[in-house]
Amino acid sequence: MDSVIDVAGLEKRFGRVRALDGLDLTVTAGAVHGFLGPNGAGKSTTIRVLLGLARADGGRATVFGGDPWRDAVGLHRRLAYVPGDVSLWPNLSGGEAIDLLARLRGGTADRSGYAARKTRLMEVFQFDPTKKGRAYSKGNRQKVALIAAFATPADLYILDEPTSGLDPLMEAVFDAEIERVAGEGATVLLSSHILSEVEQLCDRVSIIRAGRTVETGTLDELRHLTRTEVAFSADGVAADALSQLPGAHELQVQNGRVRFTADSDALPPLLAALSRIPVRGLTVAPPSLEELFLRHYGDDLSADATASETERVEVAR
Repeated sequence: MDSVIDVAGLEKRFGRVRALDGLDLTVTAGAVHGFLGPNGAGKSTTIRVLLGLARADGGRATVFGGDPWRDAVGLHRRLAYVPGDVSLWPNLSGGEAIDLLARLRGGTADRSGYAARKTRLMEVFQFDPTKKGRAYSKGNRQKVALIAAFATPADLYILDEPTSGLDPLMEAVFDAEIERVAGEGATVLLSSHILSEVEQLCDRVSIIRAGRTVETGTLDELRHLTRTEVAFSADGVAADALSQLPGAHELQVQNGRVRFTADSDALPPLLAALSRIPVRGLTVAPPSLEELFLRHYGDDLSADATASETERVEVAR
């Protein structure tokens, strides 16, 4: 499949701070691609480069084969962007702001089609378009950007923490809209801290840290990095049988239950061994993306948080 976003060796510096340090990212046409990393990892900087809002200092970044910096006007007609913190014109109503954002992308040419899409989206997002921008909460400001993005069909949706401030009901509406545009053939780059959201929506995931891509692949391909949790009733199970379970780690017996973890790619021999002992109440919990994320970074997360704060100080200077 053709690549909609192609990034190789991307570098971006702010003074002495290296926000991007050789980052690689490929998003294929029609994919919903998750973009994950701790604060300060470089996600928003990458998105700013892809939008033509920041110029790369090194490496290559293309969107639809074009240079985001030189070809920004043409590229923005084909993409929709939703930031994680939306600012609105204080004297415009929400409906007026949606129309203005849509006109900037040329999305109101088909007036009847645009009006129908906007009306439907305002209904499903339970949005009141009559209030002034200054009166909206953070969640309602996000709704303005989301409605404007989805009301005008795009080939590429770049979403940076798009559900920030939304309640769980509205997050479910957002999920449905992503599934809709993906079903229509659009490509989505989704940066999110809501790992369950990424897990539910995304075909592939790229994890970045300190300005570099450290892992990329499908969720199934990345789950080998963590372990699956296994639990069952300990009644009638001999201690020596437990000690011989292949691939079991961190084995504990507590309140009548046996619990341990196992490498996800080594489950077949373990399950075969479990079939030979009197196991009852067996549960096998596949690793979530959150577990993968935390296990992969470990103690480096606190170090990254400190580095992120240092970067903010350096940039401010």
